[in-house]
Amino acid sequence: MRPPERFETSRLTLRPPEIEDADSIYKNYAADRLVTRYLHWQPHETIADTKNFLKRCKNVWLAGTAFPWVLCLKENEEVIGMVELRINNHRADLGYVLARHYWEQGYATEAAKLIVEWAIAQPPIYRVWAVCDVDNLPSARVLEKIGMQREGTLRRWLFHPNIDKAPRDCYVYSITK
Repeated sequence: MRPPERFETSRLTLRPPEIEDADSIYKNYAADRLVTRYLHWQPHETIADTKNFLKRCKNVWLAGTAFPWVLCLKENEEVIGMVELRINNHRADLGYVLARHYWEQGYATEAAKLIVEWAIAQPPIYRVWAVCDVDNLPSARVLEKIGMQREGTLRRWLFHPNIDKAPRDCYVYSITK
């Protein structure tokens, strides 16, 4: 199953990332230590790191193992974040990142909601889920706003190398049918 390559909301266009997005991604969020604090990857040190990441994005799209979309403002096509869906049989899991300048404006909620609604509407998918660090309350709020329910805490679930060398506890959220 392959999702559409493009989605649109009133303020955003979601599309597969391209190598030409490297400068915007690097500048807007990939090198930002505050943005990447709760992610499982470290901030990009160079634009080459971002370009390597974008090669990975292209490869996972081609393989059908993950589907990343950049979030582009409709008004000027600026890349302000990314959302990714990974489909595994009857389940799909979600991840996202947003440039700090665009926090608390509803963009993450807008993009994540669109992708989750598409995924859960697909006949073979019965569960869409996501995790967030227990200290990442803004991300937890996004997941709740898009209709996911907190199922519990996964103890020592995920490494967040920007915080700790040991795996951290994460909340697990889902929406099911």
